[in-house]
Amino acid sequence: MSVTITSHFSEVQNTTHVLENEVLTAYFYDTIVVVEVKEGKTLSYKTGFTLLVKGLTILGNKPWVYISNRINSYSVQPNDYKYINKIPTLKGIAVVSPKGVEDPTFSLESTFCKKPFVKKDSLEDAYQWAQEFLSPTA
Repeated sequence: MSVTITSHFSEVQNTTHVLENEVLTAYFYDTIVVVEVKEGKTLSYKTGFTLLVKGLTILGNKPWVYISNRINSYSVQPNDYKYINKIPTLKGIAVVSPKGVEDPTFSLESTFCKKPFVKKDSLEDAYQWAQEFLSPTA
């Protein structure tokens, strides 16, 4: 299923898949997945497991980057990064928080994540980082 999402990236308009549950919506752009957690929810291995399995099936064996688009206020279970760290095809995580906005969970999460874990001010910055990071010449 291809869905046009014009609000994410200027270079990329079509998603390959969109998955949603009561906690989050995940937009798949070939080797980049943008995740938006719903207001007031808790993101954990338990609440995201079903979508994680479906998503890994969609992505197959290709390397990919997870972009957390923090447009809402929500909770994260940082101990669950132990599961995320075991996904061999996941190469890095970018967290998008508006410029100048303090994201206290970013520092906490970064201590649990063993993958490259960066904070970006915009989706465009996160996309650019992901493209460069996944580039074979990087």
